[in-house]
Parts: sequence; C-alpha cells; structure tokens
Amino acid sequence: MATPTAADSTAAEFPAADDGPETDGPETGDGPGPGGGEPPAADGELHPSPARRFGTLGLALAVLVGLLLGYAGGLLTPHFTRPADDSVEAGFARDMTTHHAQAVEMGMIAFRAASDPEVRQIAGDIATGQQGDIGIMQAWLRSWGLGPNSSQPPMAWMPDGAGLVKDGLMPGMATPQQLAQLRAAQGVDVDRLFLKLMINHHLGGIHMVDAVLAETHDDDVIETAKIMKNTQQTDLANLQAAQKRLGG
Repeated sequence: MATPTAADSTAAEFPAADDGPETDGPETGDGPGPGGGEPPAADGELHPSPARRFGTLGLALAVLVGLLLGYAGGLLTPHFTRPADDSVEAGFARDMTTHHAQAVEMGMIAFRAASDPEVRQIAGDIATGQQGDIGIMQAWLRSWGLGPNSSQPPMAWMPDGAGLVKDGLMPGMATPQQLAQLRAAQGVDVDRLFLKLMINHHLGGIHMVDAVLAETHDDDVIETAKIMKNTQQTDLANLQAAQKRLGG
C-alpha cells in the first residue's frame, strides 16, 4: 500500500536513521552488486545474492522460498501464551504484513526495471527479506489461532496509530499514484523514485517496529522486531548512499 502524502512529507515526519558506511564495489561486471560486483561477506569472501545468481525468475522463486521458510520458522517457535485478537502482537503482525507486502512489490518492480546494478541488488534483497518476515508473522497468527484480518482499523494497536493512518495507508507507504509512477518510470527515473519511496517506507516501518517493541512482552515478537529494525536500518544506509550517488 502507499502513503497519501508526498514522500518528502513522510521523511520529515520520521527522522532518518544514521547513514551507514557506503560500500564500494568493483567497477566491472554486470551483476546486481555495487558497481556490478558482489559485496564482500563478513569473512571477506564473495557470496552472490539471490538477485545476482538467478535473475528475475529466480528472485520470484527466492521470494516464495523466503515466505515458506519464514512461515515454517514461525510455526516451529514455541508459544506458551496466545495473544488475543485485539492484542498489540496480532495488530503488529497483520499491519506489518501489509506494510511489508508493498515493499516486496516495489522491490520486484525495481529489480526488473532499475538501471543501476546496486539498486537492483538492494531491491531484490529487500523483496526476499521482507517476504520471509511475512511468512514468520503469518505463522504467528496461525499458531495463535487468529486469522490474517482484523475487525479493527489499521494501526489500532498503537497508542498514536489512528493519527498516523491517512486514507487507509500506514506510515511510509506509497500512494497508488506513486506506485503507478514507479511502474511507468524508465531508466534512471526508476532507480531514483524507488530509492525515494523505499527510504520513506522503511522510515515508517521502523516507527511501527519501535511501537511494538515499546508495548509487547512476547519474546518471539521482540526478537523478530529487533532483527527487522536492524535490517531496515542497514537497508536505509544503502538506499541513502545510492540516492546520494544517483541524485534525486
């Protein structure tokens, strides 16, 4: 889904995370890594991302596998208490699933159409990672005996949630018009618009993660939410560095 306000207004509402170090990749090659190469792993070896190895079809398969693995992981996690239908945990799982689904959609669009190899890699990694999160959250709901939908309005689980929803869209989400612009864009305009929209999207998502961390006492939700936040902060650093490099 998407924010009804302009992307710049969302960025103003949620302060940007600190920029991480910009990763310089090799200048040769045609893969989706920075500069066409692969980013080094912590051990110094090169590990190609799903986007680099398989292309668009492979990324779609990786997204599906991520969903299934996340779902399986969520089911295997023991739950000694079950959050209620109107709980913070259930509300977060449902709303963040919707929020993540838009990130997956935008990531797939940019992976197919972006002109910059690094942007394509970032987009593919976001799509696969957030689809895995969706699997985990849907598995939670199933293990809690809850459905994927709620009778409550979006963000009702957050103390200030109602005021953050605009035209039914949660913080940081792109509007239908912005998504249409992304689909229709060509060349470097795809890269620039994707970066702008995804930066705002991640800022809104981090705000939601902070809210659940402040309210929940569920260990599994806390652990997963912290991982989400760390991942999205790393994504933000990469997105902002690419935006600085490409302009717009």
